[in-house]
Order: sequence, then structure tokens, then C-alpha cells
Amino acid sequence: MEDNVVLTMRGITMTFPGVKALDKVDFTLRKGEIHALMGENGAGKSTLIKCLTGVNDFEAGEIHVAGIEGPIRNRNTLDAQKKGISTVYQEINLCPNLSVAENLFIGREPRTKLGTINRREMVVRARKLMEDLKLPVDVTTNLEEYSLALQQMIAIARAVDMDCKVLILDEPTSSLDDSEVEKLFTLMRELRAKGVGIVFVTHFLEQVYAVCDRITVLRNGTLVGEYPIAELPRVKLIAAMMGKDFDDLAAIKPEGGVHIGTEDLIDAKGLSHAGKIKPFDLELKRGEVIGLTGLLGSGRSELARAIYGADKAQTGTLKVKGQEVRIKHPIDAMNLGMGMLPDDRKAEGIIGDLSVRENIILAMQAKRGILKLIPMKEQEEIADKFIKLLQIKTASRETPIKQLSGGNQQKVIIGRWLATDPDFLILDEPTRGIDIGTKTEIQKLVIQLAQQGKGLIFISSEIEEMLRTCNRMAVLRDGEKVGELSGDITQEQVMKTIAGGDKK
Repeated sequence: MEDNVVLTMRGITMTFPGVKALDKVDFTLRKGEIHALMGENGAGKSTLIKCLTGVNDFEAGEIHVAGIEGPIRNRNTLDAQKKGISTVYQEINLCPNLSVAENLFIGREPRTKLGTINRREMVVRARKLMEDLKLPVDVTTNLEEYSLALQQMIAIARAVDMDCKVLILDEPTSSLDDSEVEKLFTLMRELRAKGVGIVFVTHFLEQVYAVCDRITVLRNGTLVGEYPIAELPRVKLIAAMMGKDFDDLAAIKPEGGVHIGTEDLIDAKGLSHAGKIKPFDLELKRGEVIGLTGLLGSGRSELARAIYGADKAQTGTLKVKGQEVRIKHPIDAMNLGMGMLPDDRKAEGIIGDLSVRENIILAMQAKRGILKLIPMKEQEEIADKFIKLLQIKTASRETPIKQLSGGNQQKVIIGRWLATDPDFLILDEPTRGIDIGTKTEIQKLVIQLAQQGKGLIFISSEIEEMLRTCNRMAVLRDGEKVGELSGDITQEQVMKTIAGGDKK
């Protein structure tokens, strides 16, 4: 192995039932570099990482790590950590009911002479680590008391504290706001200066060009190429990922715009939920896409959940298609023609052990009731219809959904709600953590649904994609709706409204 190389993977091959996930893939990571691993969902990025960290057992190929004689094969993630390979995944795998300090030292707790856990030393070391990373955290507080963003930073701090040679960050910025992303980048640059090799998996192109030195692109389980960042402009990167020349995403709205009807699908007045969202008004007409924008924690999801009844509104009134309603449970919302795609697909969306077919028909079955089971033939027809319509990449409709890539899991959940033929659909971060091609497909689908006369609430952390899809945008800050924008909205307008609460 060359002196400056910390990790080489050669000829890595792995097959899932009916799908070749990796086909002779090579990957090289150098000391003191930030290396982006890019590709569409299903390209093989997560599978390659899991082969490295011992989650998946690959069939062929070799892995070499600096300072270790001969090829390695990790049996599990702990085995990988002992060899200096630490991973922070997109979905945080920590224990919410334990303290921050306990989470930081799970499996490697400092011990007393008697062999018991030295809690005092653990707290002291945890505080020092949090101070070094400038994280405003009380390490004796349970992890669940902190925001998703802070939990993500704590997971990264845990990996950093393990003296890793290879740090793998799998979509670490999905839940972070701009200032937290910058804090993470500062930390990544410091680690790079110390000689740590960082594998950075992300779908945010701007972030790749802001912080990375090199890019490896995968497509359909094969290696497309490895490139120094200066030699791969954005357009060429997208073409490499898609396998075709791909124009910019700007023009997905139909010419002349979408026809917005006169009927109010939703008319919320003074809805609120204590401690989460202050009283707000919101109207949504047929054919309209309203975006909810604001910084992380501004109340976007909470506003949507109050309308849908996932969080019971404590004040105000809600009219659906002109009729005042009281939604006590989400099933009431479904029966009123509403659907909601949650932002956390792992916890609230997919049921991993069920098949693609079973996940698609779930909401439809709930609406019909447990005593009116959907016949198997009808289930299969519904599943096949949405697998084809949404171009879901799966070996079959009976494949367990947990075997699908993140983007394809997201499409299954969208299929689940489309199967109920809703009038009104809430899409909360529908494109988070998925590739640029699938993002475009989902954005086009949003426009198509509006053209069919449905009303949609679209929540995204990416203002750019909201400008492409929304007719109107409600701006939130600190749990309060502080403005509304329509017409030819610009990114600058949105930023100014978030910053100043401009109600014009």
C-alpha cells in the first residue's frame, strides 16, 4: 500500500436476492483527504460502506487498511472500530433513553479498579469532548431531550473520539441547518489536517464542492470513476451519476403554470399546538402546492402535523372542503381524503420486514378497516401499478422493503398514499437523503398531482427545490408563521423573510 493511502478496496462484489448490489468495485482513500462517494440511490454506496464495516459479508474482493498486515474482513461494526474505521449513519443509531455521556462511550466505558463503570470519569471526558467541539450540551441529560441536529453532532463526536483513521459520514448533514453544517465542515477540515481519511456520502452537490478533495462515482453497483474535484464540474458529475447528459433541474413547472381552482381544500384558522406551533392561518386550494420553509426547528413539520391531526390542535378551527371538522386521529384525516408522508421514513414510514406490496397497501387497508381485507389479486395489481408508475427499483413486489435503497423506500411510501387517492397530501422532506435523479422524479410528480387537482403541502430544507415546485410559500420562524410569498419568488426574498419576519 502506498504511504499516503489509508484504505483500499479492490474488486468488491456482493449480491442481494435478484440484484447485483456491487460488481467488482474499487475504492481508494488517502490520508488527510475528504473523499465524496456519490451515486443515485441503489448505486451501491451504502452497500460498499456496509461491506467495509462488517454489516454485509461480501462475496469477492479485498480490503486493506494502513498499518494492518494483509487483507481484512470485519465481522461487525465493533470489529471495524477496533481497526480505526468509524461510521456515522444518516439515521442516528444511538440510544435516546441514555445520557449523552453514556451514548458517547457505549461499549468502551472507562472502568474503575474494581471493573465497574467509572461514571465520574465518563462525564468529565464527555464534557471535555463537547467543549472541544463547541457543542452546547449537558452530557448528563438524556439524548432524547436534544434536537435531531444535535443528536447527529453527538454521533459524529462519538466517532471522532475513537481515534479513527477512516471516518465514514453517511448523509450526516440531512438534519443539520446551515450553521451546523459549517461547524461540521470545520471539524472535518481539522480532522483532514490531522491525517484522517474521511468518506463523505451526501446528495447535496454544493456541500461536495465546498469541502471535498476527490469524488468516486458509482452507478448500478459498478464503478464509474474516481476524479479530483477540480476536474469534475457539476454537470459532468450529474451525467456520471445518471449515465446520461442531464440538463439542469430548473424548468419542471409546466409552461403557463398550474391551474389553481377556487375550492378551498383546507382552511385553517388559528390552529396551534402548545409548545410547538403558535396560532396560524393557512388556506390551500385545489391544484395548489404550498411550501413550508424556515430554519430547522422553525415549526414546519409541527404546522403540517397540526392540520393532519398527528398532533392534536389545541386552538382554532379547520375546514376541509368547506365543512368544519374535528380531527382526533390520523385515520379521521385519511377518511377526509388527506395523506401525510412523514419526514422520518425509518421511524414513521416503512415497516422494514414487510414486503413492498404490503407497505404500499397499508394506508388503503387502514381506510377500509381490518374486517374488509383487500383481496390478494387487488393488492398485487395496486403494488404493480405504483412500482411501474414511480419506477421503484425492486427485485419483486414481495421483496422486503428494508432491502431497497432509501430513495426507493421513499417512493414506496409515496405510492402508499397515492393508492388512497387523496385530495390533499402533505410531503414532509420527501427528497431528503435521496439522489438527484429521484429528486427530480418526485418534484415532477408533485407538479403532476397538482395538475390533477390535488392540493399539496411541500416541506423541504432545500429552498431551491421549493422554488421549482411551489406556487406559494409560508415562512416560519420559532414556531410562528411570519410571512407568505407568492408569484415569482426568489431565494433572496425567502431568506429575508426568515431573517426579518417580513409579512409583506
